Amino acid sequence: MQPTNTLHLGNYLGALKNWVKMQDQMPCLFCVVDMHAITQDVGYAHAEELTRSTREVAAAYIAGGVDPTRSPIFNQGQVPEHGELAWIFNCVARLGWMDRMTQFKEKSGKHKERASVGLYTYPVLMAADILVYRATHVPVGEDQKQHLELARDIAAKFNNDFGVPDFFPQPEPVITGTGTRVMSLRDGSKKMSKSDESDNSRINLTDDADAIADKIRRAKTDPHPLPGTKEELAGRPEAENLLNIYAALSDQDRDAVIIQFAGQNFSTFKTALADLTVAKLGPITAEMRRLLADPAEIDRVLKAGAHKARAIATPIMDEVKKTVGFIT
Repeated sequence: MQPTNTLHLGNYLGALKNWVKMQDQMPCLFCVVDMHAITQDVGYAHAEELTRSTREVAAAYIAGGVDPTRSPIFNQGQVPEHGELAWIFNCVARLGWMDRMTQFKEKSGKHKERASVGLYTYPVLMAADILVYRATHVPVGEDQKQHLELARDIAAKFNNDFGVPDFFPQPEPVITGTGTRVMSLRDGSKKMSKSDESDNSRINLTDDADAIADKIRRAKTDPHPLPGTKEELAGRPEAENLLNIYAALSDQDRDAVIIQFAGQNFSTFKTALADLTVAKLGPITAEMRRLLADPAEIDRVLKAGAHKARAIATPIMDEVKKTVGFIT
């Protein structure tokens, strides 16, 4: 996760909740990608915010269920091998590949000449984030699948260029969870976002019970009762979003939730949704606040995680340097 702005319910249901389960399926590493966070905002004021946000993401990982004694939690900036491998990959990747990256076009907008070089090449750093550990599986959303394909292309070209056919693996995407695409509480056609100007559009992981209940009560709906079938959800994005949130939080199939609340008015459903959300997020929020009250403890976790991450990355990076021809 990038440490930018405040984490919200969409980050938890769309990513973290599913990532936590992966600890029981394979060895995992959890990185706070602070190097990616400076591709668009940099400077003294941003530096203080970056430090705060990095600790908040680390606290969310722990409070959400990541066990740092099992799975290293670290920030990217403490593992220099990420940047070292990214430079080598910059020399392997090709401009034509980068020009096809759609997220740069979206993030740079109409003034791409003003965008940082880091924003243009950050998919290469993302490839290094993955391959510096020879990672085989990467949880990704739809918007990151293109970047994972780039990582696979870079791995294949490195292996071919240097005659080491099995050096880097071809990482596979792990699409986790279903029905967990969380949309804005103010507009059901847009994703819940940390960058939305309206705080009422999202439920932050640091919101207290009163704030959560108030935001759900004020969430945009339509004048009709809740639908009785999934077909009746067509053209009702706000109703669909709230039902999806309830289903994800309660670990139920959405069709079961539709049956449970069929024909009821939104005020009744919103009360039930608010109660459920508070019950599920309350312990996470409380633990995050406890952790954030002791930033030195978070920093110790990040430092210990970076030590474990480097124990994996450094030998691989040493092999890369030898393969490339560097004298070390």
